[in-house]
Amino acid sequence: MRGETLPGTDNSTNTPDQIILHVDMDCFYASCERLREPALRDVPVVIGMGYEPGETFGAVATASYEAREYGIESAQPISHALERLPRADVDEPNGADDTDTESNPSGYYRSVDLDFYQSVAAEVKDILHDCADVVREVSIDEAYLDITDRTAWQQTESGDRTLAEGYARYVKQRIMRTVGVPASVGVAPNMSAAKIASDHQKPDGLVVIEPGSVASFLSPLPVESIHGVGPVTADRLSELEVRTAGDLATADRKRLTEVLDSRAETLSKRAMGNDNREVTPTGKPQSLSRESAFAAATEDEAQKRDAISGLATDVAARANQRGALYQTIGIKIVIPPYEVRTRERSLSGPIEDADLVVDVACELLSEFEEEAARKIGVRVSNLSFAAADQAQLDACEWDSDRSCVPTAPVDDAPDDNNTKDINEYPHQPYSSGQVSLGEFGTEHD
Repeated sequence: MRGETLPGTDNSTNTPDQIILHVDMDCFYASCERLREPALRDVPVVIGMGYEPGETFGAVATASYEAREYGIESAQPISHALERLPRADVDEPNGADDTDTESNPSGYYRSVDLDFYQSVAAEVKDILHDCADVVREVSIDEAYLDITDRTAWQQTESGDRTLAEGYARYVKQRIMRTVGVPASVGVAPNMSAAKIASDHQKPDGLVVIEPGSVASFLSPLPVESIHGVGPVTADRLSELEVRTAGDLATADRKRLTEVLDSRAETLSKRAMGNDNREVTPTGKPQSLSRESAFAAATEDEAQKRDAISGLATDVAARANQRGALYQTIGIKIVIPPYEVRTRERSLSGPIEDADLVVDVACELLSEFEEEAARKIGVRVSNLSFAAADQAQLDACEWDSDRSCVPTAPVDDAPDDNNTKDINEYPHQPYSSGQVSLGEFGTEHD
């Protein structure tokens, strides 16, 4: 029995010009491993939790699309995965003939390296916060962006796409160009439709659902596509002959309520294309960072120092704009092909001093003056959002060249300079209100 409500006729407070991006990093852990080991591209890769090389215990954290063709799925026991896709005889592929044969398929298994994945995710999230005024980070590899104030739904002069699509393509290409990992991006007038769009054309997809076409886009999709409909709910809905989003949108509300209780109204509205949720940020940032990649890896000391000075100045300006004090200053350098080195120095109290950020960053960089650098970055962390005039002026003792010497040790590191060798920058949540693309000279391609 069908109700009389038609898709798209339900009243909604969504404004026609709202533009939401959902960014989902494709097989993120596997993509990170390929970033570190380029030879793993285009071959089956399986990332295991609790897995050690050569062992059969643990569970699959993620699998590349090539591995999924052999029935490898997340949360699957490694022992089951190995039955479907045995380990390759060599640790690293030498060519296409090593793995891709129907008669003798094999895959490359790696252990989860969360620190490394978080460092890559931090680079991606930094780009997202540069590209949107409001960002909601859902997980290490997924986020919603409200870009309503950055672009528009109107057509370009050529009429072949909307400005919103062009902006989404810019975000997607910037992630690939700067970080080197693929992302699928969905663009829509609301959050649930944007997520469906990003899932629609994986991997490395870009799907745009324009205002007024959300309901028609959703209608033929499986009901499981609607955010909030899992396998159990889908089974219950199938008893009502509700198998597509269109079926759910037009189903009798009373019968839906009998099956779904209080969720009936929400899921029905989402199937119609209505979702009134706003993209809300996930809290204040615990760190601020800027990174820059060179056109080619360079050993030029002056070039590296100029770049690190500019990045340090930018980071200090961002902290000042947000009213943030910082207690730790760090740098990151990526050595080809993708070896990440980081150093940081902690002060005895929170401060605000752009010159100090530059000085410390340059001092930390001096350790790598003979190393070729593919990418460098600067970060301030241990943030405090007290008023800047409350900074403790006695946090440091200054010498004649403005080098900062902590007045007291802040950790157990034995280094006299209180410099710690950390494996990666940890991923930290950012809040909304990041600086716009143009504020630090970044322009659209």
